[in-house]
Parts: sequence; C-alpha cells; structure tokens
Amino acid sequence: MNPLATALPASGIREVMDLAFGRPDVIRLEIGDPDFATPPHVVEAGLRAASDGATHYVPNTGLPFLREALAAKVLARNGFAADPGQVFVSQGATQGIYAALAAVAAPGDEVLLPDPAWPNYVMMARLQGLSAVHYPLTAATGFQPDLETLERLVTPRTKVLVVNSPSNPIGTVADRDRVEALAEFARRHDLWLISDECYDEIVFDAPCTSPALFAPERTIAVYSFSKTYAMTGWRIGYLVVPRTVAATITKVQETIVACVNAPTQHAAFAALDGPQDCVAHMLACYRERRDLVTQQAKSAGLVMPTPAGAFYGWVDIRDTRPGAARDFALGLLASHKVAVAPGTAFGVLGEGYVRLSLAASPEHLTEGVQRVAAYLEARAERHP
Repeated sequence: MNPLATALPASGIREVMDLAFGRPDVIRLEIGDPDFATPPHVVEAGLRAASDGATHYVPNTGLPFLREALAAKVLARNGFAADPGQVFVSQGATQGIYAALAAVAAPGDEVLLPDPAWPNYVMMARLQGLSAVHYPLTAATGFQPDLETLERLVTPRTKVLVVNSPSNPIGTVADRDRVEALAEFARRHDLWLISDECYDEIVFDAPCTSPALFAPERTIAVYSFSKTYAMTGWRIGYLVVPRTVAATITKVQETIVACVNAPTQHAAFAALDGPQDCVAHMLACYRERRDLVTQQAKSAGLVMPTPAGAFYGWVDIRDTRPGAARDFALGLLASHKVAVAPGTAFGVLGEGYVRLSLAASPEHLTEGVQRVAAYLEARAERHP
C-alpha cells in the first residue's frame, strides 16, 4: 500500500457529517453545501444535453464554447484578461487544485498553506509527496496572511504559495493591497501562486481581488460552480493558468480525469449564459443569514468575526485544550442535536473554534446558534 495514502488524516468535517447524516432531528450546520436547488434552467440544459446525445468524450481541457464563456467571465467579473487557451474545466475545484499542484510542484518541494484552511490542501500536498509548511491566520492579524511571517517561512525549497479569499472556514476577504503584497512576495521568491477563489461571488462588503491582477505570469486562479450556482453535486470547476503551464495542465488533466462529463459542461454554460438573478437572490439570502447569525451570536455572548465573504461563521468556543474543538462538536451533536465542524478539521490553529455553515435556513440558524450558546454555557458550568 502507498504509505502517503494510508497516512492521510481523516476529515474532521466528514466525521461529524457522517454521524449527522439521515437524522431529521439534527440541525445541520457542519457542511458547506447550499440549501438552494440548482437553478431550473441549468438543470434543464444538462438534461437536454444528455437527451441530445452529449454523452461522449470531449476535450480534456473542456468544451471550447464553455472555455470561451469562462474567459469572458473572468474578464467581466474578476477583472483580468485570459484567452480560452488558459482556461481548463475541472472536476470541481478540488480536482483543479490537485492538478495545479501536480503541474507546478515536485515531491520534496515545500508548499506554503494557510492554517486554518480547507483541509484538502494538506491532504493533496501529502499525497503528492510535498512538504506542507503552514502560515498562521490568527485573530491578532485579523485572520489574514502576515507578510513578515511568510518571509520567515520561505526557504529555497519553497515552490508554491496557496491563498484562499474569501476564506473557508473563516469568511475573511483579503483587500486589494494585501493581495498585491502577496503577489509581490510570490514574485520576489519565484513562487507559483495558487489562488482558491471558489467563493469569489459570495462577498458582502468588498469584492474578491485575484492575485492574477498583479502576477498573472505565476498565478493559477481556481473557481467553482458549486457555491455560486448551488451545483455542488455536479462537480465542475475551472482553472485560469499562465500560458507557460497550460501544456502541462493539459497532460495532468488527461492523467487524472480525462475530461469532465459533457452534460455537466452544458449545464455550466447555461449557468454562465443564462439569467443571473438566481445568483443575486442567493447572495441576498446569504447576506441576510450573515447578518442574522452575527446578531444572534452577539446577543448570545458568542465571539465570532463578522464574515465578509463565503458563508461560514468562525465561533470562538474559548477552550484551547488539545482535542477541545472535536469534543465540543461531538458533544454538541450528542446532547443538543446540532452538527458543526470542529475548528481542528481545518488545522492546528483551529483549536478553540467551531465553524457554522450559513447554508441553512434562517430558522435553523437561529435555533442552532441558541443551542451552541446553551451548550457552551453548560460546558462552562461543568468545567469552570
């Protein structure tokens, strides 16, 4: 057996999800899966494509008309230019990030990863034989990357910097100046910059800024249809890459996935080409939920930074003992029937926090926050 695979850590998010799955008595706030249905015109496009015979192989880079539409999208919405030959359709952003790492890093190279962060970054790095070096996101820096810390961590073996804004799990959005500084840091140290921008259109206070605006020659920007269009189960995302790495990405795509299934690509095109009022509606709902949970948390005495993007609340449970976050999440599920993700699922620095997903109804969010506060109070009484 491959020791790199057997040594992979189990997902702390999935542990809670599996325990909560299929239980109608549990308020589900542990998983980042929109509670909206995929827009009907998108579903219809996928069904029509399958019925019309779009059930065969397509280019492993993606259908040409979809790549053209995606290039137009990043120019119109993300503000940087790319030709369709720089756009690659992937099996969700997960496979896209894996392909990006495989294309630009070799076993033994170091990759700078945020902590806390989406846990799959670490899993991908380890499976590819890369050395994960974590840079901290803490309350002291507003949960943003700190350039002085990055300077101390970079070595001659460092080849890649991974950034994520809007952030999963914290909900922070890096401002333009910080993104430009990160791009300059990558240029100064000759690093590839993989920018996870899956929540690029779920922002509340300021737009998402891509480092591709400042360092297009070394930035691989990763996007997804999952969150913006409530298409998590369709498994489709895309990369925008520098021309110098395009040929390599093409070969990696062929190796990993061959091609993304054709009906899903037709559905994705319909999402881009069709009415965008569904996106505006979902964003407005997420904003209302963000405001509701922020107020509910404040009223309940919970410490939680106001999310500026994505759809998560990062709640301080005031207990940094080893294992506290996992014990809190499992105890909350067992006694108060609320599923949340333990902060340690996202890294060592997630200890003392839990993540709440705002991709749930306002009623469930209100009740869920109240139960979290009640459970926190009960724990404090048992462990003063």
